[in-house]
Amino acid sequence: MALQDKVALITGGAKGIGLATAEIFLREGARVIILDTDTDAGGKAKQRLGDRMAFYPADVSRTAEVQSAIEAGLSHFGRLDFLVNNAGIIRYANAVTCTEAQWDLMMNINVKAAFLCAKFAIPHMQKQSDGVIINVASAQSFISSSNMMDYTTSKSALLGFTRSLAIDFGPAIRAVAICPGTVDTPLARDAWNNAKDPEAVHQESIDMHILKRIGRPEEIGEMIVFLCGDKCTFMTGQAIRLDGGLGISVPGSVEDRGCYPGSELSAFA
Repeated sequence: MALQDKVALITGGAKGIGLATAEIFLREGARVIILDTDTDAGGKAKQRLGDRMAFYPADVSRTAEVQSAIEAGLSHFGRLDFLVNNAGIIRYANAVTCTEAQWDLMMNINVKAAFLCAKFAIPHMQKQSDGVIINVASAQSFISSSNMMDYTTSKSALLGFTRSLAIDFGPAIRAVAICPGTVDTPLARDAWNNAKDPEAVHQESIDMHILKRIGRPEEIGEMIVFLCGDKCTFMTGQAIRLDGGLGISVPGSVEDRGCYPGSELSAFA
């Protein structure tokens, strides 16, 4: 197996993309440390995945909890090769409607947590002269939807963070960001279910993607594990869009919008 006896730490690893990624790491021979605030989901993941997985309840936006959990994982498995900064939340607001508390929460979970985990993981990777950090950003790092100001800002920040990690700690440590489109996770389902018309919002999510479907958690997990493996050792500091074509076209045709080539409105208004 490609990653035999390597150790991966995954934040937000008890559900969704994090859990799917943990399963793929285990399939490839690695051992896995999961950090998550959801103790019920973490306990179920532990029962499901067995002794090659360790679960530690932790709020990864808090310094002491991150440091303690990483030290516990190192004590358990003896090394740390991969860090997957996957923990994240989503809220909806613009610059006027977003409260200061919501802004702080978004930045703490989506950005500060990645910083703290890297801060305490990197020294151990440096001792091995080897390591990979994967930051789970978003298609919203490149495109922007209305009323997602704080989320878009937080995910865009992860791209700069990734570049800085690559520059400051290469060549021994590689850092890559992945930018998924909409993925079928508990987080996404909560967003749909809380909408006024859940079915319509779900369909809109599908229609925005050129592939006319949303992603599966395991599709994102496969890419994360691939980036950590020995077939991807010449990539660092990059952002990879894994988004089903989200954002590379404007929905609808020219004809649908009443704009025809050769007319005064040959470009989208």
